[in-house]
Amino acid sequence: MNDVLFAFSLTLFAGLATGIGSVMTLFKKTLNPKFLAISLGFSAGVMIYVSFVEIFPKALESLQNVFGDKQGYVYTTIAFFIGIGIIALIDKLVPSAENPHEMNKIAHFKDAASHKKRLMRMGLFSALAIAIHNFPEGLATFFAALHDPTLGISIAVAIAIHNIPEGVAVAVPIFFATQNRKKAFVLSFLSGLTEPIGALVGYFILSHFLDEAMLGYVFAGVAGIMVYISLDELLPMAEEHGEHHIAIWGLIVGMLVMATSLILFR
Repeated sequence: MNDVLFAFSLTLFAGLATGIGSVMTLFKKTLNPKFLAISLGFSAGVMIYVSFVEIFPKALESLQNVFGDKQGYVYTTIAFFIGIGIIALIDKLVPSAENPHEMNKIAHFKDAASHKKRLMRMGLFSALAIAIHNFPEGLATFFAALHDPTLGISIAVAIAIHNIPEGVAVAVPIFFATQNRKKAFVLSFLSGLTEPIGALVGYFILSHFLDEAMLGYVFAGVAGIMVYISLDELLPMAEEHGEHHIAIWGLIVGMLVMATSLILFR
């Protein structure tokens, strides 16, 4: 039970980081774009490195134990790309105008402040889109922490960092539409709650089917989801808010920190 509570706590921490984004937006006059860029690059580096070096191999080991070397590798690869397909489909189903992964720079919200209804709609759809995206991230964090606490902490921190600008994406348009800081914060905060909801679904539903093969499928799919998020969301957003090399150095430092932590805590 202690392991379950620990895994759930990590997932809750990662999900509620959207609230940090809204606080940064609503109570600071300016956001440092270079800091945001290096943070997003760092998060991408952690997620890409841990996906290929730690999560995919764990999935491969589990599925090869059940199905043998060749068949296990085939199933791991298929599950990896199914994970990519799931998160890509979610992105496709969310209209690009309201999808936080497709948004332009934050500054354009100020120019559109007179269009309050459109801003409110954008903010609400952004909250919905983020809630949908956070659900599989909650599964990823929960199962990783349950299986390997050190790995779970690394994933939770990486996801928390990338949830911060998502909180910004919800809070800014709602605030400019309503001039209500509390409403903007609450809606941004709530959009992150599907992360722990994903963990609860994983525990009460999926855990009943969690044999070694299912664990392998879940981990392979999680690796695919994290790689897609990094390449489709984090790196483009990092470059949008800063110089190319700042984003890349953030990526490299993220990989280095992740690699060091895996060496130290083995």
